[in-house]
Amino acid sequence: MSSTRPTNRSTAPSWAPTAERSEAIRHLADVAERADAVVVGAGSGLSAAAGLAYSGPRFQHLFPDFIDTFGLTDMYSSGFYPFPTPEHRWAYWSRHIMANRYEEPVLPLYQDLRQILDGLGGTDCFVITTNVDHAFARNGFDESRLFATQGDYGLWQCSVPCHDGTWSNESAVREMAARQRDLRIPSSLLPVCPRCGEPAAMNLRVDATFVEDAHWHAAAERYRRFLSRHETGRVLYLEVGVGWNTPSLIKFPFWQRTYANASATFATLNLEVEIPRQIAERSIVVSGDIAASIETWKALARS
Repeated sequence: MSSTRPTNRSTAPSWAPTAERSEAIRHLADVAERADAVVVGAGSGLSAAAGLAYSGPRFQHLFPDFIDTFGLTDMYSSGFYPFPTPEHRWAYWSRHIMANRYEEPVLPLYQDLRQILDGLGGTDCFVITTNVDHAFARNGFDESRLFATQGDYGLWQCSVPCHDGTWSNESAVREMAARQRDLRIPSSLLPVCPRCGEPAAMNLRVDATFVEDAHWHAAAERYRRFLSRHETGRVLYLEVGVGWNTPSLIKFPFWQRTYANASATFATLNLEVEIPRQIAERSIVVSGDIAASIETWKALARS
């Protein structure tokens, strides 16, 4: 299977009937119960379903002044906006980080998913996510079985970078958010690298300067070893809210590993779903509302 967007694929509409969706969730719950291992791959759709939407009413509520002044349309594109000064940029980013990393530590949907996986008993589980909001760790997932491959809103790095370390930004971000006025932070709060004095940057994979620190490499190695242990056997590759921004990190590898292992199953929970025809017979499609699907699965697990 090539790492390109498939042209021969099975497509499930987002309007799949409730009865059909419920049956798919029952099938998913049964496969998960019998699996030797479950690999969860989570994208932004999961956090959006949990309440961390980047557009619409939530964005408008959080950033009315930035919207009026700069015409911002959503939190994703706003992260790339060419603000006129660093003081403006960090006023935006500190508010963004607070909203998505520090202000809502408890997300019931993540806790529901954790309880489902914990209920599988001795099943070997691991999570890989492209989300940078630290939501898995904040909601009780075992960090030794978690790989956040794209970074963390809670970390800063050198913008150069002069070294491969990162550091916590929580206290500084809280002060920025509290003291900003007129869409700017005080210049004295501009973050700098503690080693070379150059400006600090978010530890997010947006370009070649992204720092993969020791914690990142340790998590990557644990994930690699997990996959190596489960190249065969009844493995469930569960994709939740994964879109097309970075399909080479979760979507394509999950498809390829399912194709290579005749005992594996691919499952996806998403608003809209596409799967290659080569693995369609070993795939479970749960289209539509992700939060409702996880709630239904949780109810089945309790029964």
